[in-house]
Amino acid sequence: MVITLLSFIFYKNTRLYLMKVLIQFIREYWIFFSLLLFALIAILSLTPMAELPKVAGTDKTHHFIAYSVLVLPLMLKKPKYWFIILLSYIALSGTIELIQPHFNRQAEWLDLFANICGVICGVIIAYIINICFPIYKTSN
Repeated sequence: MVITLLSFIFYKNTRLYLMKVLIQFIREYWIFFSLLLFALIAILSLTPMAELPKVAGTDKTHHFIAYSVLVLPLMLKKPKYWFIILLSYIALSGTIELIQPHFNRQAEWLDLFANICGVICGVIIAYIINICFPIYKTSN
């Protein structure tokens, strides 16, 4: 019983340490992750398709998740002009929706709404993560 309890505590501390390292890594390279995620979203949103791929969930769910994940690196780092960058994500999302008809895709206002809801959810998730794993400022 004691060995099981100690192994659980050690395993839990290892998971916590790995989570801290992962979050710190994302904070360090937030620009790279943000650009990579936005490029992936733009490519997937503008690639012409005869029909949507057979993936679990609805199209709106995919939009919601994509933009929630897109916001996480930005909000985990929370740079000086984070709000302007956040608004630019929403503006770029709207731009993608507006130009989709030129790429044989269908533009939908509900997709934009799902994107905005995803951004808001991503901000909330990052806020909770930042409370649990605060940003430590190093003095240089």
